[in-house]
Amino acid sequence: MRNEQTVRLTAVRRLYEVSARMGAGRSLAETLQAVVEGVVDGLGFGIAVLNLRHPDGKFEVIAVSGSPEAREALLGTVSAADIFDAEFAIADAWGKLRFVPHERLPEGEVIGWVPDLPVSDDPEAWHPLDALFAPLYSSDGELVGMLSVDLPEDQRRPGPVHRELLEIFATQAGLAIDKARLTDRLLAEKTRLEASEATFRLVFEGAGNGMATIGFDGADRGLMLRVNDAFCRITGYAADQLLGARLATFLRDVEPEQTRTELEQLAGGTLRFERVFRQPGGNDIWLGGTAALVAQGAGQPRILLIQIDDVTARKDAERELRHHAAHDPLTGLPNRRLLQHRFTKVLARTRTTGRPGALLFCDLNHFKLVNDSYGHEAGDRALRDIATRLTNAVRHGDTVARLGGDEFAVLAEDIAGDDLATLITRLESAVSLPLDNITIQVTTSVGSVPITPTTTDLTALLHQADQAMYTAKNRRP
Repeated sequence: MRNEQTVRLTAVRRLYEVSARMGAGRSLAETLQAVVEGVVDGLGFGIAVLNLRHPDGKFEVIAVSGSPEAREALLGTVSAADIFDAEFAIADAWGKLRFVPHERLPEGEVIGWVPDLPVSDDPEAWHPLDALFAPLYSSDGELVGMLSVDLPEDQRRPGPVHRELLEIFATQAGLAIDKARLTDRLLAEKTRLEASEATFRLVFEGAGNGMATIGFDGADRGLMLRVNDAFCRITGYAADQLLGARLATFLRDVEPEQTRTELEQLAGGTLRFERVFRQPGGNDIWLGGTAALVAQGAGQPRILLIQIDDVTARKDAERELRHHAAHDPLTGLPNRRLLQHRFTKVLARTRTTGRPGALLFCDLNHFKLVNDSYGHEAGDRALRDIATRLTNAVRHGDTVARLGGDEFAVLAEDIAGDDLATLITRLESAVSLPLDNITIQVTTSVGSVPITPTTTDLTALLHQADQAMYTAKNRRP
């Protein structure tokens, strides 16, 4: 159970890191390369190949990562629209993924590039002819590309966790490609603004993204000059509330000087940004997008062309992913990763003040009987209840972490002697209270070790606290 949890948390952290590479405002070429590099760098596959689907239905290999040989052999190759039909007909459906095991391939010539990989007798090992595909779809369900991956890092067929993360990543990649195509179209239109105001107006008003023009020079500097319907819909303001107003007054910009410096240095490039925007009712949303400096012609003031999207959902998802990466999914308590982070800070303050702290190791007694007698669902409820009790029993600023199973740790700063003994007593008393609908009395044995200026390592300290806990357990009647 602990290994699966560790794999999932590691995968979640990887997904969060690689998803951040496909932010709003990337060009199509940048997005495609970010997709394949994200798969190789973050999701645990040695090779990633992205086939982009063209309007005529044909597929072209646009991006390859992980193998120079694969890149040389595959990049730029164009295939018919039905290139994947035969393989998908013999594939296993892993959710939205399609896995083609080598043993189902018809005999004959192998099409494409095959990695040089030893063949294992293990049926779960990855075979050089195995293939795993992730179709990429736009927001309206159109197939925009095909992502194929190879060489899992453990050289085994991916398990449920990695399949789930690859499927989630493929969903995000399809949306990012769809948005990058729109970004490329908008940037292309921008270069034709001087020649055709009618074309600009058509793109500007019809875009699904929020768009605005802002004065960059002269008396109109910083003022919103034009907004489209999507901009009003996203921000919640009517056009007459925005026109002539300063965009900066609606933003919660923590570093305004940096923003001004970036705008001054913009020249002919594109500034990508994410900012908090205050809506009319006081609700804050995250806006992500681009700002491009546009010259309107000789003697005319320059303007900023702003493109925005509401990225609040993505920011919330990133925040949730960060929370999951640092907290136990069952109890919501900090996990060992967050415990290590807080231990480092406590140790630094202990070395500054000279006042010791303590690390407590708590092991539950008789908890296995709860699982055996009442089932794991009841056991999970009991663990959540005990986690709440431990949290309520410690002082403000102390950290209660779940190490796994029925083991917990408490990190307490600036505590010793009678205060430490009182804390241990509170923890023991809190755990020993009756559990709802469970007749078995669960108790805890607590071992503690001091945190002093000479302390160096959390792992060693946990081991010492574990040994102290067993000493305390053996003293129980």
